[in-house]
Amino acid sequence: MKRVVNTEKQPIKLWLDDIEAGALDQARNLANLPFVFKHIAVMPDAHQGYGMPIGGVMAAEEVVIPNAVGVDIGCGMCAVKTSLTSLATEKIKAVLAGIRKTVPLGFQHHKKKQDPALMPQTAGRPLSDFPVVAEEYGNALTQIGTLGGGNHFIEIQQGNDSHVWLMIHSGSRNLGFKVANHYNRLAMDLNRKWGSRIPEKWQLAFLPLDKETAQRYLREMRYCVEFAYANRKLMMERVKEALLSVVPSVVFEPVINIAHNYAALETHFHKNVMVHRKGATSAREGEIGIIPGSQGSPSYIVRGRGNPESFQSCAHGAGRKMGRKQAQRQLDLHQEQKKLEDQGIIHAVRGVRDLDEAAGAYKNIDEVIENQIDLVEVIVELRPLAVIKG
Repeated sequence: MKRVVNTEKQPIKLWLDDIEAGALDQARNLANLPFVFKHIAVMPDAHQGYGMPIGGVMAAEEVVIPNAVGVDIGCGMCAVKTSLTSLATEKIKAVLAGIRKTVPLGFQHHKKKQDPALMPQTAGRPLSDFPVVAEEYGNALTQIGTLGGGNHFIEIQQGNDSHVWLMIHSGSRNLGFKVANHYNRLAMDLNRKWGSRIPEKWQLAFLPLDKETAQRYLREMRYCVEFAYANRKLMMERVKEALLSVVPSVVFEPVINIAHNYAALETHFHKNVMVHRKGATSAREGEIGIIPGSQGSPSYIVRGRGNPESFQSCAHGAGRKMGRKQAQRQLDLHQEQKKLEDQGIIHAVRGVRDLDEAAGAYKNIDEVIENQIDLVEVIVELRPLAVIKG
């Protein structure tokens, strides 16, 4: 931990020195909520989000806040270690071509609905208990196994363990977006009805856990977390198939999966609380996780240390240091391309519009890792060989 802010009702514990003003203001708002438990934890990749900073961890008593989870519910990482120790450039390009044939990117969906057996189960409940999911179910069948846009990616990587790895970052697509917005609107309406003293401009409308609306949100949120994992799993299977078509002898280890946008009932400091992780991942003692860098910097497989001060959490990535439009205005396209090409990375920065995902738009991942050595232990460092972006 780098420092503690003690000026609000509850302390703010920060794992970084250089937090932007907007993100710190949002952390201050969280620290003044009446139902916050113990303190607010701010991870080293933190930057401003909607309502709650991305890279924020908040434990709450008796409530859940949809905006403290965010719109890409269940967004997270998958990684698979392969038996390969190297992969020639021409073979990498063939694998990328195979991936593009089977994994829709950006706003693209599958033209045909995928097998419903790939979708999460509803734990014996009728689909009517998941009203937003039920309404979007048909669309979700065309979205499962698709990457999406923004900072979502597929990478082929070289590990310092001498093995080639596959990594995917993606979320719950439009399903999570619909669930998040539906319940955030409901929370805002209910908070107005109850005369909540929490300023609406904070964007932190809440749902009491003893109300059916909160229980519906939690059911649909958990479904979206499972859908996001199912989405990544299907993409990973198709990435593996693309690699197998080029190198038939390759063997794959079991998938590592971790989500970074969700809320869960957990026990911390001997109390059951609703832990909200928005752009943060669980880092329980011994838990294996993934902290990705940018497309020009390493990613890391880590093992959690179970630090109670972060509610057993850690960073979810490098974290942005520039907004998307700012990066497109300020970064030099040729310089960003050269940085990647000098490292031999087959990259996705083709034009000015892609600069929002250039390495220069992100924080230094090595500093992010260094700032949380009390939260995680690095197991493997992975350097990008090739990147597909949405």
